[in-house]
Amino acid sequence: MSTDRARRALSAVRPEEYAGYADRLQDFARKHRKRLEDLLRAYGPGSTPASHGRYALIGQPETLVILERMETAPFLLRGTWEGAEEDVFLDDLEFAWGPRIRLSRR
Repeated sequence: MSTDRARRALSAVRPEEYAGYADRLQDFARKHRKRLEDLLRAYGPGSTPASHGRYALIGQPETLVILERMETAPFLLRGTWEGAEEDVFLDDLEFAWGPRIRLSRR
């Protein structure tokens, strides 16, 4: 796990959300289990897109936090990644997940 990416993702969790955040992550994973499985199968390690070096975040531990933040606080998440050299990883994950609000420039 990239410590920088994990830290960046977690910085999009507001202090008032800390209490109970682990429970909310579990709820998110339960609610989106099928979608998460489909994402991993289509874009995760061993998939055709992944074999071309894309979608590197999919299958990483921090991905669950990033996806939850895409759904809950997309602008805050994008703000924490602005200017990061790994913007393409977030763009790819956002494309694959298909959030309600698309923040990338694609």
